[in-house]
Amino acid sequence: MVQKAEKIWFDGELVNWDDAQVHVLTHTLHYGAGVFEGIRAYATVDGKSAVFRLREHVVRLFDSAKILGITIPFTIEQIHDAIIETLKVNGLKEGYIRPLVFIGDGAMGVHPGANPIRVCIATWPWGAYLGEEALEKGIRVKTSSFNRHHVNSMMTKSKACGNYVNSILAKVEAVKDGYDEALMLDTQGYVSEATGENIFIVKNGVIKTTPLTSVLPGITRASLMKVATDLGYEVVEQLFTRDELYVADEAFFCGTAAEVTPICEVDNRTIGEGKRGEVGTLLQKEYFNAVKGGNAKYTDWLDYYEI
Repeated sequence: MVQKAEKIWFDGELVNWDDAQVHVLTHTLHYGAGVFEGIRAYATVDGKSAVFRLREHVVRLFDSAKILGITIPFTIEQIHDAIIETLKVNGLKEGYIRPLVFIGDGAMGVHPGANPIRVCIATWPWGAYLGEEALEKGIRVKTSSFNRHHVNSMMTKSKACGNYVNSILAKVEAVKDGYDEALMLDTQGYVSEATGENIFIVKNGVIKTTPLTSVLPGITRASLMKVATDLGYEVVEQLFTRDELYVADEAFFCGTAAEVTPICEVDNRTIGEGKRGEVGTLLQKEYFNAVKGGNAKYTDWLDYYEI
């Protein structure tokens, strides 16, 4: 359950959590044409707090909206500042941030007409998405019977609300079958991503991740690629198959919510030694070090604020 905070930023104003409501005929509620972001703030090693790669997330929010033909009635700077303001008013030294842009009520039918574009920002405390134990021991994964969207059907570079029906179907299927997460293939049968995470595999010291074909351009993905390269690893963007994943030395998911989560098993095949591997362990450590301000090389990724 989401832990309730005091305020939500809604259309330019801070309102009480329980007052942030919409009409049942809100267009996006019926048709899914909205966009969102998932962002994290962390308590840092110097006692302050910082939002990780805030500007990149806000820019991606605006890019997602543009892809869907939605004009956000605020500037990038206004949304950036509103996120910091919402964290501060809720007294959150760390937590999860969810900006959402959606089409309000008015006209019904597929075409939204002149319905208002609405924006809200919610923040709340949130721990490890797949569980604290998963960060250490890894998770069990099932290849989904549902494919990731074709690139010309659902605009895969937009973090659109409606895209996630695909993810819900895959996640529910995997959990019902006793797994922690679903692996999704693209329409050609290559590994794409998970329901809300990008994927990396490691083989003979080389780190490989799927290219930006059918996958969302993950900000955590880009961050890990930079960290891994700085550590001296070879990082390759290349299509790979499910059976190549089966015989990888290591595999892990990454994302704002999942952070860096090792994969110990896929489709009842043990990955590597069935636990967090050497490369994944190091990248996880360095990632958390970066988001918490422990590495000066990556301080430009952090937007500091104080409660």
